[in-house]
Amino acid sequence: MKHHGRIILLPVLAIFLLFPGCAGEEDKRAKENQISETQSTSLEVALQISNETELLLKDLSENGDYVNGRNFPSLIKASAVYDQLENKILIVDIRSKNEFSVGHIKGAVNKNFAALPVYFESGIKPFEYDRIILVSSDGQVSSYATSLLRLMGYGNVYAMRWGMSGWDNTYAQNGWFAGCSSEFQDQIETTINEKPAGKGMPELNTGMSTGEEIGTARFKYLFIKGLAEVMIEASDIFSNPQDYYIINYDRRDKYESGHIPGAIRYKPGATLSIVEEMATIPADKIVVVYCGTGHNSGFVTAYLRLFGYDARTLRYGNNSFMYEKMIADRATLSWLPFTSADVNDYKFVK
Repeated sequence: MKHHGRIILLPVLAIFLLFPGCAGEEDKRAKENQISETQSTSLEVALQISNETELLLKDLSENGDYVNGRNFPSLIKASAVYDQLENKILIVDIRSKNEFSVGHIKGAVNKNFAALPVYFESGIKPFEYDRIILVSSDGQVSSYATSLLRLMGYGNVYAMRWGMSGWDNTYAQNGWFAGCSSEFQDQIETTINEKPAGKGMPELNTGMSTGEEIGTARFKYLFIKGLAEVMIEASDIFSNPQDYYIINYDRRDKYESGHIPGAIRYKPGATLSIVEEMATIPADKIVVVYCGTGHNSGFVTAYLRLFGYDARTLRYGNNSFMYEKMIADRATLSWLPFTSADVNDYKFVK
């Protein structure tokens, strides 16, 4: 892979044992009693970062560094949406036309995922609304879309947590309740897997010369590319975990209590936009990101895909493979298993 940007040099500590040279007979006793000394020296490891990647990182940082900010991820509960229905909000339902026609939140508009950029640019005046809420079936697709729109500069966009499953039990039965499973719970591990040495980040080839232009080109590409390769199922991962680079995006205690075999923990709030961290993620493997619910990982997946990683978010997160353990450890580890307490009884229209 060719890179045309600068090479970033990172200091790495290396320890060398320095032994004295051969001594004469008169120095033999001194030699035997001599303690080997250590000396630290600074080596440098080159990270290959393309010029376009640097420009995009700089542009996003100068515009607020959303991914490491307090508003990341931007989620809102169904109850909060319901309470604000009479306020100046806009609900954008990104499910299929058929799903929308069967039932949706009153006042919602139906827009295809690929049509969102044009809709936000010319179909509405986004900042005339207090909040714009994206709604999908389970909340994970809307998390992915919300992340992209936030990164584009739309700071009042939110994803509704749990999607339509949180709105009414009709949707919950076919959505989240159907997705929760303990099928692979006996296969999780507690091994602490270390990150590999950083090598670099994927090369971006938009041909643009400014960070803003590069970002615009990448956003357009991702919306056109669609959602077909955004999500992945637990069954695919557990059948061949070695085929993926698996990122656990959660607290340390949750990770240490049990995770997908081979998964490596990346600390929330201290990974994205930090070159030294992102450079440890391989550019030549499918990257699977997961968290407790699939919401946070949806936001992370959007960011990684923006920078060229072939990233996927695990559908339903930990809920999809260790649901019973989440229920059992809920009090001690603050897990978020989807339960009937997360389901409301709000009306929907056809």
